[in-house]
Amino acid sequence: MANPTVLTADSPAPAGEKGSDFSVLSRRIAEAGLLRRRPLYYTVRFGAVGLALGGSVAAFLVLGDSWSQLFVAVALAVVFGQLGLAAHDLAHRQVFSRRRPSEIGGLLVADVLLGMSYGWWMNKHTRHHANPNHEKKDPDVAPDLIVWSRRQAKQAKGPARFIGKHQASLFFPLLTLEGLNLSVSSFKALRSPSMKRPVLEGILLVAHFAVYFGGLFLVLSPGRALAFIAVHQGLFGIYLGSVFAPNHKGMPMIEEGTELDFLRRQVLTSRNVDGGVFIDAFMGGLNYQIEHHLFPSMPTPALGRAQVITERYCAELGVPYCRTGLLASHREALRHLRQVGEPLRGMS
Repeated sequence: MANPTVLTADSPAPAGEKGSDFSVLSRRIAEAGLLRRRPLYYTVRFGAVGLALGGSVAAFLVLGDSWSQLFVAVALAVVFGQLGLAAHDLAHRQVFSRRRPSEIGGLLVADVLLGMSYGWWMNKHTRHHANPNHEKKDPDVAPDLIVWSRRQAKQAKGPARFIGKHQASLFFPLLTLEGLNLSVSSFKALRSPSMKRPVLEGILLVAHFAVYFGGLFLVLSPGRALAFIAVHQGLFGIYLGSVFAPNHKGMPMIEEGTELDFLRRQVLTSRNVDGGVFIDAFMGGLNYQIEHHLFPSMPTPALGRAQVITERYCAELGVPYCRTGLLASHREALRHLRQVGEPLRGMS
């Protein structure tokens, strides 16, 4: 490819029987039994997160009006990150095969516990899965504050035009606002016609923040409450960004008009992150991003075995398959941000 960071309509398609490649892989995955539900795994995992949440709340109530509460804020940021991963798995029906229990679980975890609209996020994330890293169709690479391609950089206006010049350096500082951004976007989405239950979700979101802010300002002095919010929400945003950014950022972008079959569209735009059990727990299985995009409803504990099958199959087809460590993935993402922001740095 002339530019490995961009897939265009002129990019040569890798060799292979494009109409049947994914069906062959899908058959191998099904024969290995990797699509079966894992109720015991999710019972233990969600139970552990629930205990961590309960322990954090108990510690908050015991410590009272003390600066030691900032340690609770740090712990709660991790718990919120794990709740976000739980909501993600529920949305993809990895936990339950039926829609209704998945939606009920998603509303409880996302709206009630996290303060994020399940319906809004579900719609956004579904569009991302359909067209990952597509300049026009993937909402996760929309040039709101950050530009993800040189084409976007040349067309950038407003805040994106200014921030894009230094976006690699500003990326992690901006992530501290991601938790706030998710909540604000959730309330804005309540007026969208795409929302199925705007009244219900509105009530649940208001209830979340009434308890969250009410509890903080009831127990803590205003200064300590604000410090708690800053630490908690800031680290929560960094955690989310550290989980989601390595998966696609710095991988090839897809230009409008480029035609790729399902398997190549998912594999070429995704990156897996190696690191063993710790990374598996930290990223909630999203470190197996290629397999997750190919089989979104596959339960988390099956992704490791699916990775072996998928990587071997991609080698048979000659399709590039990207794996790297966590730190290396962030370096690649930041290098990409620096490169695509170059046109803005050349402007006065």
